[in-house]
Amino acid sequence: MRVEMMTVPDCPNGPVLRERLVLALAGRTDVELTEHVVDDQAEAEHRGMYGSPTLLVDGRDPFAAPGTEAGLSCRLYRGADGRIGGAPSVEELRQVLGTTTGADQAAGRAGQGRLAPVERGLRAVQQTVLRSFVTTGAPPEAAELDSAAEPIGVPATQVLAELAAEDFLTLDDTGRVQAAYPFSATPTEHVVQIADGPTVWSMCAIDALGIPVMLGSDAVITSTDPVTGDPVRVEFTDGKTTWQPATAVVYGARPGTGPAAAVCCRYLRFFTTRATAEQWTGQQTQLSGTVLDQTEAERLGADIFGPLLTTPTR
Repeated sequence: MRVEMMTVPDCPNGPVLRERLVLALAGRTDVELTEHVVDDQAEAEHRGMYGSPTLLVDGRDPFAAPGTEAGLSCRLYRGADGRIGGAPSVEELRQVLGTTTGADQAAGRAGQGRLAPVERGLRAVQQTVLRSFVTTGAPPEAAELDSAAEPIGVPATQVLAELAAEDFLTLDDTGRVQAAYPFSATPTEHVVQIADGPTVWSMCAIDALGIPVMLGSDAVITSTDPVTGDPVRVEFTDGKTTWQPATAVVYGARPGTGPAAAVCCRYLRFFTTRATAEQWTGQQTQLSGTVLDQTEAERLGADIFGPLLTTPTR
């Protein structure tokens, strides 16, 4: 597959599209990705550039409406939810690139990814929250959040409210961080012992699997099969994983719209066998999801959470 990205010089949405492409492609090796900076109308017409940024997949623009004229103007994209932005969402990119799965819909903001945008200090504050969980096992205090938000001149409470509205984290009634995917400030059944770090709780099974990758750290995950009550243990050691029992799987489903913490985290579970996962599924009303093998579950956790702390805030 040939994927070409075209922008005008210093296009502010170029880095946004590039970042979302990296998430959508998730390390695929069968994709040839190239970038072109175009500053001439004739070249835009020759290359099939319909505004900046433009994406071509095997020479075709999957987002261009019929009759659109080539040019160098700023391009806007309307998402499935009606919102207008400067680049397609991660989920929309996955759809045109053929990388969307049912499991992607079950987690990561319904396929839109967990990495907050740079604008309005969202990513800076998000990463401050995540690093606090990594080092202390708990969300940061107000003073630390204010310090993270100070460079952009926006109150931390305002940034937190926007992060919560976009489902990057959740707040309690007092405005304190209750969860910041993948972490929970309150106990859950998914416990992650970070090597040389604190013991933390994750919001779901996929979140737990994403934590060691996000940190590049060894870790031990413990959880339980909701059918049998038997333990499930996943060890990350030197980049390799060991599952106990060896037959363990993960089930993922998103039965409704809304924040993941409310509608799908409780359905992203570890099971000792595929049989118990299917048995549990049959006991849930109107639930349709996907049983993931260990490789699929690890890949999803890494895709969603791997970039959260390594991607720059500007």
